[in-house]
Amino acid sequence: MTDKLKLALIQMKTDRDKSVGVKKALDNIAFLADQGAKLIVLPEMFNCPYETQGFPEYAEKEGGETWSKLSSIAKEKGIYLIGGSIPEVDEDKIYNTSYIFGPDGKQIAKHRKVHLFDINIENGQYFKESDTLSAGYEATVFDTEYGKIGVAICYDIRFPELTRQMVDLGAKLVVYPAAFNMTTGPAHWELLFRTRAVDNQVFTVGCAPARDYTINYISYGNSIVVDPWGDVVGRLDDGEGYLLGEIDFTELEKIREQLPVNKQRRKDIY
Repeated sequence: MTDKLKLALIQMKTDRDKSVGVKKALDNIAFLADQGAKLIVLPEMFNCPYETQGFPEYAEKEGGETWSKLSSIAKEKGIYLIGGSIPEVDEDKIYNTSYIFGPDGKQIAKHRKVHLFDINIENGQYFKESDTLSAGYEATVFDTEYGKIGVAICYDIRFPELTRQMVDLGAKLVVYPAAFNMTTGPAHWELLFRTRAVDNQVFTVGCAPARDYTINYISYGNSIVVDPWGDVVGRLDDGEGYLLGEIDFTELEKIREQLPVNKQRRKDIY
């Protein structure tokens, strides 16, 4: 088991031209891999605008064009790649799906967003993913030489049971490609990532699209990394950029030994 992982998050604007967005992602992946990153994360819906009515137009089957390019770059650079998310079509359903690839380019996991973002905030924003998307149905955890890593998508973070399930399955790091908006982002983005980190004594990561005022759904940005003590150890602002740094999993083990809340859970009563 390797204790230290060099992690990179890519915060980029999306583009209505899928090929432009995918090329931007690939260029950033290649650059960060050359800087030594071993796990690279893309944002939610990185290859299309975050607009429910447009998802069917951009949707691809597993193994499609975007999938193939992510697989190829992961193999070329010998990295783990969490491919943000894209619209996935499977028979007559469309999912918000994150594909995960290993250093050999093979898909090692995928997560379909479990909780769909159907909200109507007073004086805020109305949004209903279920107009076009279907929900996934399972927690996603995959193995690496660094330990187990969990993946979920955006709104999934608001449901503590899902994070706890990933941690119970062994995850030491949980990654959320996510696109909070300009109402929910300022209110809850940092709060949720710090809370899930402290509740579960786990590293939490949120990778968001950069803010773009020319599209209908405006991402809050602010991609973030939080340690198991709840400290923010890396954060971007609203523009395009990247985070590159090291995750030291020995820190997680020390915190869990000093404050053994997971061992002290009362499973006999809850």
